[in-house]
Amino acid sequence: MSAVEKSEQRRLSVFKTYKLYVGGKFPRSESGRVYEVTDSKGKWLANAPLSSRKDARDAVVAARKAFGGWSGATAYNRGQILYRIAEMLEGRKEQFVREVADAEGLSKSKAAAVVDAAIDRWVWYAGWTDKIAQVVGGGNPVAGPFFNLSTPEPTGVVTVLAPQESSFLGLVSVIAPVIATGNTVIVVASEKSPLPALSLGEVLATSDLPGGVVNVLSGKTAEIATPLAAHQDVNAIDLAGADDVLAKELEIAAADNLKRVLRPQAVDYSETPGIERLTAFLETKTVWHPTGSLGASGSSY
Repeated sequence: MSAVEKSEQRRLSVFKTYKLYVGGKFPRSESGRVYEVTDSKGKWLANAPLSSRKDARDAVVAARKAFGGWSGATAYNRGQILYRIAEMLEGRKEQFVREVADAEGLSKSKAAAVVDAAIDRWVWYAGWTDKIAQVVGGGNPVAGPFFNLSTPEPTGVVTVLAPQESSFLGLVSVIAPVIATGNTVIVVASEKSPLPALSLGEVLATSDLPGGVVNVLSGKTAEIATPLAAHQDVNAIDLAGADDVLAKELEIAAADNLKRVLRPQAVDYSETPGIERLTAFLETKTVWHPTGSLGASGSSY
């Protein structure tokens, strides 16, 4: 038996330590808590951070700090960065296939199809960053010597409750449209299957995405989402991963500062998405500007 074979026999596996992704860094939960994550058959996979209310508040601070730079970046630049995320995922496809298969109880081939679809979803939204303004904005016909222009602007800091069952394709489908339009986001990962979301943080950190644009928390959905729904510096919330009871409670809490709320709905994430999630967290700014007179005749533009 060779030395390499002997070493392989003696070698212990190196288990991965999963951490949160907040402000471009990888902290453990402030509480020091973790919880066990198992696969579809109940086999232990890893210990994931059990986020606290303090972690949620820290994520809001990071998202607000990043908002100015991200919303002020050109749409073309945001598209480049989303495409870069797809590139990085392509290079780590094998890892995500394994994690999705474990999380969702899929065969390797079906998990590979899910990961491919998630990568394609990043590319799809990357292409929309500099086109959505042409669809939902433009010049408005008015009676009078005025230019009247409507342009979309990002809502601000958005909390997203990731889908519980679709741990990766669903996750990407709710994150990508939010940041494509210039918002920053706090993501509450699937409570049962958070590992693909936590690994996505590692990809985002190496994809030119500024720290704080996406912040990933894992733990009990209700425990994390409740303070976020009531937080005065959160501008909107996507309830995709909430059940009916929790969604109602969070919607009431969100009303305190008039947050935009996207209610949970039945979605087939494998279908080509429309632009609903792109427009859900956009505001419309309309500007009036006088055209001015062109001469003695009183004609104008």
